[in-house]
Amino acid sequence: MKTLYLECNMGAAGDMLTAALADLTGNREACEAELNALGIPGVTFDLQVSAKCGIVGVHSDVRVNGVSEGEEHVHAHEHEHSHDHDHEHHHEHEHEHHHHHTSMHDIEHIIGDLAIPSKVKEDAVSIYKLIADAESKAHGRPVEEIHFHEVGAMDAVADIVAVCYLMDKIAPDRVIVSPIHVGYGEVKCAHGIVPVPAPATAAILEGVPVSAGHIEGELCTPTGAALLKHFADEFGQMPEMSISKTGYGMGRKDFEQANCVRAMLGEAAGSIADDTPDRIAELKCNLDDMTGEDIAYATGVLMDAGALDVFTTAIGMKKGRPGIMLTVLCRTSDKEKFAKLIFENTTTIGIRYLEESRYILKRTEDTAHSRFGDVRMKVTEGYGVKRAKPEYDDIAGIADREV
Repeated sequence: MKTLYLECNMGAAGDMLTAALADLTGNREACEAELNALGIPGVTFDLQVSAKCGIVGVHSDVRVNGVSEGEEHVHAHEHEHSHDHDHEHHHEHEHEHHHHHTSMHDIEHIIGDLAIPSKVKEDAVSIYKLIADAESKAHGRPVEEIHFHEVGAMDAVADIVAVCYLMDKIAPDRVIVSPIHVGYGEVKCAHGIVPVPAPATAAILEGVPVSAGHIEGELCTPTGAALLKHFADEFGQMPEMSISKTGYGMGRKDFEQANCVRAMLGEAAGSIADDTPDRIAELKCNLDDMTGEDIAYATGVLMDAGALDVFTTAIGMKKGRPGIMLTVLCRTSDKEKFAKLIFENTTTIGIRYLEESRYILKRTEDTAHSRFGDVRMKVTEGYGVKRAKPEYDDIAGIADREV
């Protein structure tokens, strides 16, 4: 199984993850050109060779309208809390009026207009929603009132879109993330002095294995935390695997320990062909007082949040009432997230859950060429089976054109 292992002994931030994945591609210049071709408004990527403690890797310097992230920290530190990695996330919204601020709706619009695959857009928006939800929880305000400082917002958009794009390009079957060292101590922000990890980061990392480590300072940013939580299939130590490539994503600051995220790509010892099961969580609840429209809406919310599957079953309940059993399949690390969404979007007062193993086929995408146009093909393979199926939307689009 093609496995990506992310080692976060010095925490993580968006630029470090971008750089680590870029280093994995083996061609820094070509990767830089691809990222700049994404067309993120006002943003340019500069992927630089960087060395920390004798280790050579890549540092990602993002410029927004010609201003680099580091320069923004020097000249506009009052609009953010100062990250030990000097990273990207700016989230204050109570400052001088001449600074433009960006809402979650604005972020969705920016990402939606980019010429990138739909899967990359979906991942990027989901990650930003994780950050917005965490900021909402940390500041005690509705998500609709959470705004991001303009330059900081574009830094984060750049890092998030870049990581989503590179993850789609590398296309690992499984992503495993080490326990995350978050640092310790305190950090100064516009509201005052707050503990490390900062409240938004702590909210995102709920349910994720973390430790303080031995470095004083803030090692994990909200953007880094959200990226790791979104893409991780599991958290733990590196599995037995044959490593084919290693990438190092360097942070801005220097410590006695190499300030980097290490990304290792290879084949896990247990592959799909070796009958290695995948672990998922199954959450269920019974509903007898919701309309079909409300259940359909809840199903859409859960799918948009990244559930592996959501389905309903007609059941008979007590007092002879017909009801619906709602079932949600998700990654085990996401079960609390989806339990919260179920409570928020249904009338249930209790959720049953269990963790299960499943066997899955490796899934890839190919393109078939026909006289009607190109058609995306879903290719599945494993256990001696290989089959391909055309993408429904492409076939439907051809049928609509030919009618």
